[in-house]
Amino acid sequence: MAKSPDPLADYNRMRDFTRTDEPRGQIGTTQARRSFVVQKHAATRLHYDFRLEWNGVLLSWAVTKGPSLDPAEKRLAVRTEDHPLDYGAFEGTIPKGQYGGGTVMLWDTGTWVPQEDVEEGLAEGKLQFTLQGQRMQGRWTLVRMRGKPKEKRENWLLIKERDAYVGGADDLTDNEVISVTTGRTMDEIAENAAKKPAPDPRPDRSRKRPAFVKPQLATLVEAAPDGDDWVHETKFDGYRCLAALGKDGTRLYTRSGKDWTDRFHALDGAFAPLPCDAALIDGEVMAARIEGSAFSSLQRALKDGTGLVFFAFDLLHLDGADLRKKPQSERRAKLADLLSGVPADGPLRLTDQIVGNGPELFESACKAGAEGIISKRIDAPYRGTRSKAWRKVKCTRRQEFVIIGYSPSDKKGRPFASLLLGSHEGDRLRYRGRVGTGFSDSDLDDIAAQMTPRKTPPADDVPKAIAKDAKWVRPTLVAEVDFAEFTADGAVRHGSFLGLRADKTADEITLEEPMSAETETDSNKIAGIRISNADRAVFPDAGCTKGDVARHYARVGERSIALAGHRPLSLFRCPSGIDDACFFQKHDSGGMPSELSRIAIEESDGDAADYLYATRPESLIAAAQMGTIEFHIWGARADRLDRPDRMVFDLDPDEGLDWKDVRAAAFQLRDTLADLGLTSGAMVTGGKGVHVWLPLRRSQGWDTVKLFSKTVAHVLETKFPDRYTASMSKSKRKGRIFIDYLRNERGATAIAPYSIRARTGAPVATPVTWDELKTLKGANRFTLSDMKDRLDAPCPALELQDDLQSLTEGVIDKLQDWAGATE
Repeated sequence: MAKSPDPLADYNRMRDFTRTDEPRGQIGTTQARRSFVVQKHAATRLHYDFRLEWNGVLLSWAVTKGPSLDPAEKRLAVRTEDHPLDYGAFEGTIPKGQYGGGTVMLWDTGTWVPQEDVEEGLAEGKLQFTLQGQRMQGRWTLVRMRGKPKEKRENWLLIKERDAYVGGADDLTDNEVISVTTGRTMDEIAENAAKKPAPDPRPDRSRKRPAFVKPQLATLVEAAPDGDDWVHETKFDGYRCLAALGKDGTRLYTRSGKDWTDRFHALDGAFAPLPCDAALIDGEVMAARIEGSAFSSLQRALKDGTGLVFFAFDLLHLDGADLRKKPQSERRAKLADLLSGVPADGPLRLTDQIVGNGPELFESACKAGAEGIISKRIDAPYRGTRSKAWRKVKCTRRQEFVIIGYSPSDKKGRPFASLLLGSHEGDRLRYRGRVGTGFSDSDLDDIAAQMTPRKTPPADDVPKAIAKDAKWVRPTLVAEVDFAEFTADGAVRHGSFLGLRADKTADEITLEEPMSAETETDSNKIAGIRISNADRAVFPDAGCTKGDVARHYARVGERSIALAGHRPLSLFRCPSGIDDACFFQKHDSGGMPSELSRIAIEESDGDAADYLYATRPESLIAAAQMGTIEFHIWGARADRLDRPDRMVFDLDPDEGLDWKDVRAAAFQLRDTLADLGLTSGAMVTGGKGVHVWLPLRRSQGWDTVKLFSKTVAHVLETKFPDRYTASMSKSKRKGRIFIDYLRNERGATAIAPYSIRARTGAPVATPVTWDELKTLKGANRFTLSDMKDRLDAPCPALELQDDLQSLTEGVIDKLQDWAGATE
């Protein structure tokens, strides 16, 4: 829409301020935290006025049906006149006969962060931004519609982007009906009723906010450490940051302890969802949108006020407990639990962390263009100093340097040709060369404005040819530089400027020399695969080591692959043994051994993810090297994921039931399936239960198989209500056996035959004959030591696997007749 020189001229012209309480239009001062406000407005037609603070005014749109959380709902937003910043606090009634006459409610307030250049977005008709409001959150877009002849106003569309904050079309407008500042309804505002206590959007945190502590720093090394006593993360190219949460709000500190909460204002509200009273979280701040290098993108984001992301990687304090003496694995587990509910694509995210295979992961990171990796000992405490327990390996030469001067430029308007660099050695600055590329026009202006001249050189070893024309500055600014190598005399070669490091002080800048990585002499190999720390106790009570686990999978490998191979896996990994932190992994997040195969599978949200599967015994051994104890398998093979080839009923007893009850249930289920014309097998799970399973021809899809197994479970529950339940509910399982049919749906998994269980005694999930089951004393009686003898005998599961069966019409008819007879 056309603009007058005074952006508030239209606003003031349209109102009689002797009759309305609306504020008179005056251009304000825009703060770093840009506000947004939504006012529910019952004028001639009810609508929602959406306003964004920009250049001292509120850009305004009238959204006819109100904002929608459904990305498919594109709500008409008519551009109206700019409003003064003071209008963001207005709630009340505009008199009839006045422009916009009617009731106005403050429906939402907060801050907004543009995702791109605002002026360009307004000019081009597409403005993308993130909202941090009490009701509207996440990513949104305003798109201008093509104008029609004689149209006086611009018509835009307000659209919710797909993220963790999507919802129903009218969830917001139907459910949020009171003012965010006065707690009143529209009718109460119209009646000028007394204000009520305003809802407080901030989390109710009662503990004192933890104080800043010195962060742990990593030691530069030449090579990544190997072995599964190390965890590895991508090395971020941003600003180190400690987030302190407590009753006085959240504060964000740089690595040197500077309070940069205001500078990182794009992270406002990011920590609010965390379920804690107080915490101190270590992480790295990055730009949400990377264009070019990550560090330069962060510099632009801080300058322009666009989106940021806090990548959390360590937890130092939680609800009054100091966790720094706890091992890395325990701190990480608590951090993962704390962040388990935050959106995966939001401004607060948990870093990816991979156990073991450091050299392979480092190679992959470099190929992907990353700066490098950080490696951390899994059992190490957190120390506020530089430590060998944290190591960094860089793909390129990167270093911070102190700016000690510059070489003048002979080009008009360019403040310098190159910067002169230095680093501290003991109590003196040493010259480290020059950098003359990598500067944007804004970089040149910013650096020139911040440099303070001085008469003498800060370093005394600058070559005469360079010092002759140099201009010296106070050594207070820190530059980050990417370069090819150091020359013989210690100067950078082929340097490129990346940005100023405002988070680091000049006096802490020293030259980092890589420490030679310690090499392990462990040469244990099983089937050609090196097993690091093979003597580490994985099952302390049973005396079983990591090497024992790998040897078990080498021993049962062929049989296990025949039954469980070529199926997507969910791995249960315990890198430090079953008494320490364990976790499930179903996706390939990088760093997993090449012996495991990958397959891209579309998930329920429509996105594809890489899953792992095993094709040979070496696959299982390599997974054991990565700390895998258990293998859980899909009911379909990788070549036809839409056609299951096995059906499983997991008989899971309540705590109070005896083994004989479970065993009897297995036989009853076997007989029931036999009555339907189906032959089944048994496997004791290594825990408390039994799997009754049957092989299938790949002729039906998941829906059919799941419905069939569900019907069987529910009929047994109906026929024997005191004995069985088909419900997962703990309350309904009391004194009963849960017939878990849910293993028979796409993406669900069941424990694989011959898989070790991460339980006391190292039990093994073992296929058995029905005759064996009659005399077996428990579901966990087979251990690693029993496998040699069992491998000498035929496997009942392999014998049954070739007996492929179909859920024919006849079988389904029998089931329906049986189900009808129980009603």
